[in-house]
Amino acid sequence: MPLRLLETSFIMTTNIGILDRRVRMVAGIVLVLLPFLVGFDSGLAKTLSILVGVVLLGTAALNSCPIYSLLGFSSRGK
Repeated sequence: MPLRLLETSFIMTTNIGILDRRVRMVAGIVLVLLPFLVGFDSGLAKTLSILVGVVLLGTAALNSCPIYSLLGFSSRGK
């Protein structure tokens, strides 16, 4: 009997407002560029800074934050 994968649908809801999106974009750009401009000594600090920056840029580009979705929160105006 073959294994069946559970079929689930994931709908990304737009839950990021304009101000939240702009703050995420600026913070993401700063965090991605910071290790190269300042020259972090620690590889871990450099990696974390870039990773968090990319996540912030990704959520800003998609207008959706998975954590907001889990918490049922939205910064979008109605």
